Amino acid sequence: MKDKIYLSSPHMGGSELDFVKEAFQTNWIAPLGPNVSQFESLLEQYLQAGSHVAALSSGTSAIHLALIILGVSTGDEVICQSMTFSASANPILYQGATPVFVDSEAETWNLCPELLETAIKDRLAKGKKPKAIVAVHLYGMPYKVTALRAIANKYDIPIVEDSAEALGSSYNGQKCGTFGDISILSFNGNKIITTSGGGALVSKKLAHKNKAIFLATQARDDAPHYQHSEIGYNYRLSNVSAGIGCGQMEVLDKHVSLRRDMNLFYQDLFKDVKEIEVFKETNEKVYSNHWLSCITFTHTTAKLNPEALRTFLLTENIEARPLWKPMHLQPVFKDAPSYVNGVGERLFETGLCLPSGSNLIDADRSRITETIINYLKNSV
Repeated sequence: MKDKIYLSSPHMGGSELDFVKEAFQTNWIAPLGPNVSQFESLLEQYLQAGSHVAALSSGTSAIHLALIILGVSTGDEVICQSMTFSASANPILYQGATPVFVDSEAETWNLCPELLETAIKDRLAKGKKPKAIVAVHLYGMPYKVTALRAIANKYDIPIVEDSAEALGSSYNGQKCGTFGDISILSFNGNKIITTSGGGALVSKKLAHKNKAIFLATQARDDAPHYQHSEIGYNYRLSNVSAGIGCGQMEVLDKHVSLRRDMNLFYQDLFKDVKEIEVFKETNEKVYSNHWLSCITFTHTTAKLNPEALRTFLLTENIEARPLWKPMHLQPVFKDAPSYVNGVGERLFETGLCLPSGSNLIDADRSRITETIINYLKNSV
């Protein structure tokens, strides 16, 4: 069988092992250590915009702590982008709150500003002011930052910016991960850079960083004995994992460039296929890291559709994946309020994520090209 071409696999730069070895040699195997502080510092320098970063065990834990810091609790409502991975929404339930799902707009596939305002007005009319808005940069494509911020400010509702997929993306020259009242990052194994598993909470307020670290280290009070006045969590990133992150920061910009090159590869591959569109930026203010390159089918038949292409690629051991199934269509959230316009459902039905890794080589691209051309010959 041919070697598998993955959708998005980890890509090491080379120096990660040096940081990990140093952790072993200096016996910094305990959860915290110098790599954690250095990783946070490197991220703060990269993001700029006065960012303060707390390195955590996952992007999910970062969203959870963000909601706690913003005061979300039992009985509250939190607006959440529907077209996203479930980790954007699950922490709302952790807090005993109710997610209110809002659909996407077709340009960026992210939270629709008009529908967001409609949802806020309707929740207010029902006597429920949303406690926060979880907005996502889907597949690395920045959401409509200016429009969403204007609405959030108008109704005085904080934004939790889910930038799990968007490290290296920017809007109007400013890095994603710096637009929320609190923002989050992910370093899962399939992301632009990885710490094997990990994430971060980002805020312009140092108090938010300090609070996140306090909660992430079991909320231990400042006392010689173990004393706890609040519920805490074991959410801190380990020193060994942070060492991988320090090494990965050296190749972050290169990885972004290589992912963007993969998107251009697909744009060229499908340029003469009128039934398929490649997801890309629509104006120069927006700069996507193209974490995953995605396509949508403008016309489908029994042979020409996302699932047919996915299974055809699979026969050549090439991984592809459907787009995120919107949260308002998920069984676990069937009773949650939702405001939909059909965009998310249409994208789910017509879209597909294609291999996008920064470690793909010319031979991989040749296999992908040959396989897709063969598929199209039998389908169009």
